[in-house]
Amino acid sequence: MSSFKETLDKVLHQHTDISRQLAEGVDDSKEFVRLSKEYAELEPVAEAIQSLKTAQSELAGAEEMLAEAGDDPEMKDMAEQEILTLKKLVPDLEHKVQILLLPKDEDDERNAILEVRAGTGGDEAALFAADLFRMYQRFAETQGWKIEILDINNTDIGGLKEVSATISGKGVFSKMKFESGVHRVQRVPDTESSGRIHTSAATVAVLPEVEEVDIQIEDKDLRIDVFRASGPGGQSVNTTDSAVRITHIPTGLVVSQQDEKSQHKNKAKGMKVLRARLYDLERQQKEAERAKDRQSQIGSGDRSERIRTYNFPQGRVTDHRINLTLYKLDQVMAGEALIEVIEALIAEDQAEKLASLGQ
Repeated sequence: MSSFKETLDKVLHQHTDISRQLAEGVDDSKEFVRLSKEYAELEPVAEAIQSLKTAQSELAGAEEMLAEAGDDPEMKDMAEQEILTLKKLVPDLEHKVQILLLPKDEDDERNAILEVRAGTGGDEAALFAADLFRMYQRFAETQGWKIEILDINNTDIGGLKEVSATISGKGVFSKMKFESGVHRVQRVPDTESSGRIHTSAATVAVLPEVEEVDIQIEDKDLRIDVFRASGPGGQSVNTTDSAVRITHIPTGLVVSQQDEKSQHKNKAKGMKVLRARLYDLERQQKEAERAKDRQSQIGSGDRSERIRTYNFPQGRVTDHRINLTLYKLDQVMAGEALIEVIEALIAEDQAEKLASLGQ
């Protein structure tokens, strides 16, 4: 416990020191920006630590009052009540401080690129992919985020073969990153006359959106092909070779973009997706190295793993990583109750990180 106390004192000292430097004035603009950012990050932690220290001090005072109460029943009762309240409050505040002290995922505040693809199950898988994408669109609305489609490939019956979109807003990646993986659906398709339940799947990938400065791509590592864009059923979207296929030769990653009528715009959008995928590749490699010691699917973003099942006949959603089942399928698909699943995943991820710190 002494090391925990030392950590808290160190954070408070750091917070006070940065506050003093900023108050005295910083000549170097880059140093001012760095200190301001660090101060903003430390502020909520320092406030939580102060609340904890105040509660601990009040608890010690109440225990002292109880010891000195003697035969005074009123003072004794008052002290006991206060001790009871504070003994519940202190562990809660300790937990809050521990969570705030956890190492931050540097990508949490980034925007995200969302990719949804139909998996096994033919037309039904494509319809489910469309349902999933609508769920994320509605969820983005509830969070006050902006969603913009980059590329979309529809089927003739209203399904989606694949779609990619950017999601912009506050803390997008921190909430969306747990959605990467295989999503499975169990339901009776509209096309099924005998009422049999079918199982199909869609794959979701959530990538942190990155800037050019975050990841450098050499021109010599790219092969860019242009071709004529086509819509569902082979109909021509336009009559020029505006669609772009970008191949990153070292990794073999391929990005196709045909949503815009301009070749230049398609290339720009394609490069945005390629940068995100390359960055995500690096991120997954680092994550795999970190996760060697702890067998955890949470946060690993392993897209080969089945992470969630949507069972329509029973009206339930089950997240297999944390064995959470909600009988709120309609609310989840409407984007309203998805936050309940996401918050449970975040809490589990934090618990695992806390446990690994204590090892």
